[in-house]
Amino acid sequence: MNSEGELSAFASVVVKRFKGEVDETLPVPRLGPVSEYGITFQIHIVDTFGVSFGREGETMSLGCTVIIYPALHRYQPEIQWYRDDVLLTPSKWTHVHWSGDRTTLTLTHLNKEDEGLYTLRVSTKSGYETYSAYVFVRDADAEVEGAPGAPLDVRCLDANKDYIIVSWKQPAIDRGSSILGYFVDRCEVGTTHWVQCNDTPVKFARFPVTGLVEGRSYVFRVRSVNKSGISRLSRVSEPVAAMDPADRARMRGTSAPWTGQIIVTEEEPAEGVVPGRPLELKVTEATKNYVVLSWKPPGEKGLESIMYYVEKCVSGTDSWQRVNTEIPVKSPRFALFDLAEGKSYYFRVRCCNSAGVGEPSEPTEAITVGDKLDIPSAPGKVVPTRNTDTSVVVSWEASSDAVELVGYYIEGSVVGSNVWEPCNNKPVKGTRFICHGLMTGEQYVFRVRAVNAAGLSDFSQISEPVEVKAAIGGGIPHASPAPPYGITILECVRDSMVLAWKQPTFIGGADITGYFVDYREVIDGVPGKWHEANIKAVSERAYRVSDLKENRKYQFQVRAANMAGVGIPSMPSDTFLCEEWTIAVPGPPHDLQVREVRNDSLVLLWKPPVYQGRDPVNGFYVDIKEANAPEEAWKGVNTKATEKTYIKVQNLKEGEMYVLRVRAQNKAGVGKTSEVTEPVPAVTKPGTKEIVVDVDDDGIVSLNFECGNMTPDSKFVWSKNYEDIPDSNRLNVETKGNKSKAVFSSLGEEDTGVYSCLVTHTDGASSSYSLTDEELKRLLLVSHDHKFPIIPLKSDLAVELQEKGKVRFWLQAEKISANGKVDYVFNDNVLTQGEKYKMNFDKNTGVIEMLIDSLTPADEGTYTFQLTDGKATNQSSLVLIGDVFKQLQKESEFQRKEWFRKQGPHFIEGLGYEVTPECCVILKCKVGNMKKETSAHWYKDGHEIKADEHLGFAEGVLKLEIAQISRKDAGVYEVVLKDDRGKDTSTLNLTDQGFKDLMNEVFGFIASSSTPLKITSTDEGIRLYTFVSYYNDLLQVTWHYKDSAIAFSDRIKSGVVGEQLWLQITNPTEKDMGKYAIEFNDGKGGLRRTVELSGQAFDDAFAEFQRLQAAAVAERNRARVAGGLPDVVTIQEGKALNLTCNISGNPVPEVTWLKNDREITSDEHCILKFESGKFASFTITAVNTSDSGKYSILVKNKYGTESGDFTLEITEGTPDLGVTSYWTDAEGNVVFGPNTPKEKMQTAATGTKKQKRKESVATPPVEKVENKQGCNSRELKEDKAADGATTELKASDSEQTEDKIEDVDESTPAASCDQLAESAEERDATE
Repeated sequence: MNSEGELSAFASVVVKRFKGEVDETLPVPRLGPVSEYGITFQIHIVDTFGVSFGREGETMSLGCTVIIYPALHRYQPEIQWYRDDVLLTPSKWTHVHWSGDRTTLTLTHLNKEDEGLYTLRVSTKSGYETYSAYVFVRDADAEVEGAPGAPLDVRCLDANKDYIIVSWKQPAIDRGSSILGYFVDRCEVGTTHWVQCNDTPVKFARFPVTGLVEGRSYVFRVRSVNKSGISRLSRVSEPVAAMDPADRARMRGTSAPWTGQIIVTEEEPAEGVVPGRPLELKVTEATKNYVVLSWKPPGEKGLESIMYYVEKCVSGTDSWQRVNTEIPVKSPRFALFDLAEGKSYYFRVRCCNSAGVGEPSEPTEAITVGDKLDIPSAPGKVVPTRNTDTSVVVSWEASSDAVELVGYYIEGSVVGSNVWEPCNNKPVKGTRFICHGLMTGEQYVFRVRAVNAAGLSDFSQISEPVEVKAAIGGGIPHASPAPPYGITILECVRDSMVLAWKQPTFIGGADITGYFVDYREVIDGVPGKWHEANIKAVSERAYRVSDLKENRKYQFQVRAANMAGVGIPSMPSDTFLCEEWTIAVPGPPHDLQVREVRNDSLVLLWKPPVYQGRDPVNGFYVDIKEANAPEEAWKGVNTKATEKTYIKVQNLKEGEMYVLRVRAQNKAGVGKTSEVTEPVPAVTKPGTKEIVVDVDDDGIVSLNFECGNMTPDSKFVWSKNYEDIPDSNRLNVETKGNKSKAVFSSLGEEDTGVYSCLVTHTDGASSSYSLTDEELKRLLLVSHDHKFPIIPLKSDLAVELQEKGKVRFWLQAEKISANGKVDYVFNDNVLTQGEKYKMNFDKNTGVIEMLIDSLTPADEGTYTFQLTDGKATNQSSLVLIGDVFKQLQKESEFQRKEWFRKQGPHFIEGLGYEVTPECCVILKCKVGNMKKETSAHWYKDGHEIKADEHLGFAEGVLKLEIAQISRKDAGVYEVVLKDDRGKDTSTLNLTDQGFKDLMNEVFGFIASSSTPLKITSTDEGIRLYTFVSYYNDLLQVTWHYKDSAIAFSDRIKSGVVGEQLWLQITNPTEKDMGKYAIEFNDGKGGLRRTVELSGQAFDDAFAEFQRLQAAAVAERNRARVAGGLPDVVTIQEGKALNLTCNISGNPVPEVTWLKNDREITSDEHCILKFESGKFASFTITAVNTSDSGKYSILVKNKYGTESGDFTLEITEGTPDLGVTSYWTDAEGNVVFGPNTPKEKMQTAATGTKKQKRKESVATPPVEKVENKQGCNSRELKEDKAADGATTELKASDSEQTEDKIEDVDESTPAASCDQLAESAEERDATE
């Protein structure tokens, strides 16, 4: 230790036995049941003292007889007396006596400090026994009538070289007049001279005494004063020396050779050093009477001890004044008096020694003179409970936010007397006290007040009356809580376990203040002794029991406590093994609470698990089931984990009972389930209210909740997101009666959340309100409207056009009084009633309007109606500039013209069109104001197409029908009405898009008339087709295969035949199977007809196609005489005859010639040829009469047989070297003969090219030939171009003159060869 400070270390010495206490020959005492002489002492305390009452100044003795069995000679037990658990030592105030079997405690001079619970403790080596009883000390009679009671418990808190702080406790009674303050007296030890330390009473129960002489000892006493006088003196304090605390410690250290302290001495600094700045200057206490400063000495002190100067400065100035100008203080403490109350000061301190005065310390913050310690608030509810025939247990709720609380005073009064007596004269620290000395059978009420150094609080509310009567059999039932239940384990480590339990079903006569937990070890199924786990009550329903042993089994029990006392313990819990949990998932959530129960919803709250698992908890799942449902009926409320510790469960069945549980999850998975809640019925209880949001006229937003079933103990508890409201400055709660209001001080974004209100001591009255972002915006708007009232409008300022193009500006106020006024403003200029502007204001309906006949360019701008009705205002504007104004002006002018137009014949409905289901287009228009002289003229593209004169109706419809519309009908149609009153015109543009829209409507009717798609087969393939009622060449259709448009090819084609639309699939395969559709394009959604070409439908169609194909092949390839022969050939004898016909067939047919049904062969006379597999010729070089007869040609292949016949008739005549040849068509008609003109013999050939036939070498004479058509012909010569080239037929070179053709059948007119040639040309072109 040195002047700069001290450094200490401590050690403990345990004295087990004092030498000579026990005979050396006796065995050493042992712990446990075996003591001296191998026996256990039994202690009995009898003939005890009871609750005692004394008065100040009196002497009181407390005694008990102690019986120790077995009795030992010279054996003396340890006798100890305690007051309020503090061991009493012999002094002038207390004497302890032991007579061998009786102990006595004598209080020589009672003072109120002696009041308290006295306990006798008798200890032996085997154990101890105690006995306790309360001693009450009442105030002595006042020396001056009406003077207050004396202060008590005078102590010295802080003693230094020249400074000591004296404290005391205020008395319980003031005898009807408030205490004005206290006087403090001091007396130097060894003298009897008392000096008053303060000139004026101090109200604060602490006072700094200065001006002491270093090294001297002092005692102190205090007196209280009221307007009636000064109280008796308090008991004198213990002596205290005015010296440096370090010196005091050093002096205590010299009283024994060893104190357990190690003192480290530092080397003193050099001489002549000015001390440094004091450190850590602060204000330790401030009242309106004085301010106490404290600081630490500087690091550099100098050689000798330092002293201090204190300086002050009024805030707002730079003038520092030294407070202790005469004598510097030696202590690092200083009290400043005579400061102006309410003013602010700065303080600083300088050190000084013989070397000089050092630099000042850093100044303090500005300190305003006044009491910094507030008087405590009044205690809460007071609950009295019967105890004995002369005592009552009084419990109360502690003062809220009490600072430096000293304790409580309790007063009692007989009901109806209005006289209050103190129940204690020394403050008690707890919130429960037994008031003794009451009259049996009387009704008492009680009140409590708190006390600290600043003074005594207001009294609490007066309790309910209670009759003083023994509680056994007649006390207040259930004053203390019922036992808790449902004890579970939330976490377990090697040496501790966390318990949770459920709140008692009945909390007793007051709110539960805490819980006490007991535990016991269970060994081999045998429970041990109960041990207290916590001495101080815990407020939460969860507690960690420590100092357990790993792998041991334990049971637990819990007791609830309230102001009335501690209830009976719960049933012992299940047996739990204390072993460390190592699972990765979280433990169970706990403390589940159900609120806001309604017919279809409830709110569940819970607390997170104590055991987090391997990773922090990141969410919760809530399960629910009906109470009577089996375990497998659990179902999740939320599919996604919620991070909140509350959830609203909805969609419940009204009246059904439900239970709920919660699971927590972390990264490892979902943990254990919580305990299941008690069954909750989904029923809205009668009288249930909801939180109502209100905005007052000043725009203040508040949440309001009303409860109709409150009890006297009920309280409204507001929370945000089901937690305590963090910032109470943002929400002020006002409660009056059964209504509570939470008022937002300044509503903002930070206020969003779920606000709930719970009413305690009810059957669960609660409600919540969600303040979302959208709701916040709405409330802010409403708040603004209330702060700044406006006239509500049903409609804003609008503009509309009236008859003759008049412009009307108007709006409608929702409500306006008769005093309402309106200003009509245009471009910041107020308009007045006049020729241009007509104003109307109907205050009954709130309609305000202004009329303008017509608009001019000068009327472009902003129009505003300004409304005033008392304080409320509003306005509405309409901007009419640019295109908006031009459009309105144009519309106004149009309406004006329309009005004049309708004075003559006019169109009510303009020219339009209508398409009938038969696809007929009707142009029509509705006309009005007609008369007989009115005419209507129709025009298309400026050309008149129809005129209607003398229309005989006043109003009707004009029509023009277009039966089968086509592109040529596109154009601009116009109708003109006129008479002597004027004319009107209506136009319809049916070009471009107009015509396209019309045709789309036509196409729509065509599409609607289409039949379902059907399937048929041809010899080429499969054909899909549909019929429409009317086909138009402009119709666009699209064929689809499997929802994709078909790309047409030689194999897949589409077409139209009449009203049939078809799709041909040539040579189909299985790849063509699928869904086909035809889509009609009508410019809108179109219409589709579909058919499924698959399965049986495809098989049937394909089989039919194969059948038709085979038949067609057979028909196409069978042998046939493609070019027929004449029926009759008449020829002169001696002439040469040459007949040629076409033969077709695949394979090439066999050709056989017959005469009179007998086969003939080729020879020199009759030459038979079959060339190129196509041309069969029959030639007789010179006919004679034997050649007459019936000739046939027979062609045959595997597909069939065909024959051709002709009859040859021979006539007599002059021989001719010419050859008569005939060319016939496929039907056997003679196409070219001997008389065919040469120009007719040039025709176009189609198909494959054919080899030219050789010309005849002779020119035979003219012969008469008869065929079935009766055509006379000459010999023809055929020239065919090869490979489909032009075929040229010529007459024989030797035959230049026209021969005669003789008809056999006179009844049949002869056809000219020219006609036959033309017919052949047409057929060839067709082919």
